[in-house]
Amino acid sequence: MDHALAEALEAKHAQLEAQIDEEEHRPHPDDIRLHALKKEKLRIKDELVGH
Repeated sequence: MDHALAEALEAKHAQLEAQIDEEEHRPHPDDIRLHALKKEKLRIKDELVGH
């Protein structure tokens, strides 16, 4: 995997983690949004490890 691509994916993964954390700490978290964010984060993680 290209180093620049890996760095971009890692940055996106960290951004998604921050969005998930922010959503989870809202008074009324949006479960649908949380599910979508977590699914995207997992997709990126799988891509990073080469699955």
